[in-house]
Amino acid sequence: MTRATTVRAVLAAAVLLVSVFITLTMSPRLGLDLQGGTRMVLQAKDSATVEADREITDRTLEVLRQRIDSLGVAEPVLTRSGEDRIIVELPDVQDPRQAAAVIGRTAQLSFHAVQGAAPPGTDPGSRPESEKKADRLILPDEQGTRLDLGPVRLSGAGVKDATAFFEAQQAAGWTVKLDFHKDAGKDWTKLTGEAACHPAGDERRRVAIVLDEKVISSPQVDPSVGCQAGLPSGGTQITGSFTAKEARDLALLIKGGALPAPVEIVEQRTVGPTLGAAAIDASAQAALIGAAATALFITFVYRLFGALAAVALAAYGVISYAALVGLGVTLTLPGLAGFVLAIGMAVDANVLVFERAREECQDRPTRSLRSALTTGFQKAFSAVADSNITTLLAAGLLFFLGSGPVKGFGVTLAIGVIASMFSALVIARALTEIAAGSRFVSDYRGVNGIARPGSVRTWLTRKDPQLFRKPVQWLVISTALVAVAVAGIVVRGVDLGVEFTGGRLVEYSTSRPVDVETARSTLADAGFGDAEITTAGDGDISVRTGKLDNDGEHALRTALATEGGETTKVRDELIGPSLGDELRRNALIALGVAVLVQLVYLAVRFRWTFAVGSVIAMVHDVIIVVGAFAWLGRPVDGIFLAALLTVIGYSVNDSVVVFDRVRELWAGNRKTPLATIARRAVLQTVPRTVNTGMGALFILVALAVLGGDSLADFALALLFGIVVGTWSSVFTAVPGALVLERTTTAPPPVPGKSSRRARAPRRDPLDSGARV
Repeated sequence: MTRATTVRAVLAAAVLLVSVFITLTMSPRLGLDLQGGTRMVLQAKDSATVEADREITDRTLEVLRQRIDSLGVAEPVLTRSGEDRIIVELPDVQDPRQAAAVIGRTAQLSFHAVQGAAPPGTDPGSRPESEKKADRLILPDEQGTRLDLGPVRLSGAGVKDATAFFEAQQAAGWTVKLDFHKDAGKDWTKLTGEAACHPAGDERRRVAIVLDEKVISSPQVDPSVGCQAGLPSGGTQITGSFTAKEARDLALLIKGGALPAPVEIVEQRTVGPTLGAAAIDASAQAALIGAAATALFITFVYRLFGALAAVALAAYGVISYAALVGLGVTLTLPGLAGFVLAIGMAVDANVLVFERAREECQDRPTRSLRSALTTGFQKAFSAVADSNITTLLAAGLLFFLGSGPVKGFGVTLAIGVIASMFSALVIARALTEIAAGSRFVSDYRGVNGIARPGSVRTWLTRKDPQLFRKPVQWLVISTALVAVAVAGIVVRGVDLGVEFTGGRLVEYSTSRPVDVETARSTLADAGFGDAEITTAGDGDISVRTGKLDNDGEHALRTALATEGGETTKVRDELIGPSLGDELRRNALIALGVAVLVQLVYLAVRFRWTFAVGSVIAMVHDVIIVVGAFAWLGRPVDGIFLAALLTVIGYSVNDSVVVFDRVRELWAGNRKTPLATIARRAVLQTVPRTVNTGMGALFILVALAVLGGDSLADFALALLFGIVVGTWSSVFTAVPGALVLERTTTAPPPVPGKSSRRARAPRRDPLDSGARV
């Protein structure tokens, strides 16, 4: 075993030990779509007095944090997103009405002097006839007595703290203690000092605390307080016949009642705990079944080396999971799908290496197995690096341009790509190099799996099909496929999900079966005639409406329960119209940026004709996948966008592998016609494309069958994308590049260092070079 192999083996063992330790000692951080709960996105709005900038939003977030803490929600998460948005995550909260009521309370807290009782018959909220100033107001107190309130003397911004506690020494019961900031404390002392100048029992001896033009408390100043003396800031206590809940609520309203800026709920998602648990179970089953099928497949194709790659695949699963847990990444449902999908894509690098090693053994049958394997790793590195970089670009776009759980998919996909490269280039290489050093493995060609060409390669070599005599014919077929897809988009239309249109989508599970027509009739009678009713999952009812608040959703669920019995909310998505427009716009921007970024990268790495051919194939794949969903009537939402950007990465990945081989062969045979070079390159890379595609297909079929409604559309879009991408990388990208090459006078690529290494590979360290 060489020094390099020893270093790889030690490094692999160290990383695996750390990964196993993290896996056994740390728990994953689950998103709300997996553990159940409510997620809200709040938009801070400008008001007449404040502009909703970053500072105001941060202050609003802290006030909201105080309010939410009072609800008793376990481990709530509040973060600012951008300049003026706040993301609120409430685990285990299934009915968001109370949370929305507390969060959405946008009133300004104020303290007023009481001028006396209002005249009989005066309407609450009106201004006194004798006082036309806008700063006077008539409001009922806690018992309903109308009070004539003076102007605002103190705002809620002056409140430093308000706490509820039980006063046992003086038998006062539950009490609320107030503490004000320095200047506000002086105003409070002056206000209570003026009220103390009136006799005990007089209405004017009271101080009114008002929130949203509602008196939440109007205590009398204690008789012991002298005129103009007032109450000190830290010594103020509000007493009364409070229960513990009433005292805490009053303290909450006083302390956190004033938001620096009004907020609007632009997005709200609720996921039931059973749905999240079912998604985890389904994804785990899909991962196990898909990974087992992939491992069996590569073992069947590549024998011993395939089995070693399967071991490296298992190591990849442990490493990527440990990275997600160790980095504290929140695992969402799309992220879980990305983790499972990356298992199938992780075999790509191994397949590339093994196929190049097979070519080396076929071209030079007398060379040692270890030397062929080393050359396979060297020659495959360029394609492995390029294909993984294109996937990382797609993952980066998902993270920066996606929203909500889609960001999680981008993170897990990126971690999966990096972990797969480590497992292929370090773990799998160490294992296969150790095995290649064995005389038994080297001598018995049927055992190692790479010393003999595969059946696909043998068949292609025997048939030698002339693929690109007329490349325009292939472009005509691809154009026809695109035309069919466009016809579906035009005729059937794209069913944009509620995420892109705005509105509300709620899924219910009922204890008694309810058919769609019965549910539609019941909801129409309850005033929800415009609701779209469909079935979802195992007999669940899905309801999609336009604008519907939380009280309306509760009424809708109550109406549905008259027919379905006990009705449980499984999933709830509310998207405001402004956010829907923004998400739809961002989706188009993401697709445009994806095309541009891939074009720039490919133009840097390859000839411009190859780059344009790859981008044509990529656009071809995107249109066909969207058209297929249009014909099938499947929804296009954020999860679909994640799948579509992944398809872009996969499509470019396939094209990169083909054009990397075209570049290599053309540099070594500059006088050979490009059509012949392209045909050889395609025939040499088809085994890799087929074997890699099969590995991903096993995973996706498992996700489509076992993943339920949540992941079925995601898997379906990727299934379409992989099949179409495999076709387009050969019959769209390559013919497109051949046609474009007719318009350019650029010379063939110059042989580089990689080509010289290919012609004169480094000698096997165990080979002395002697021959007889």
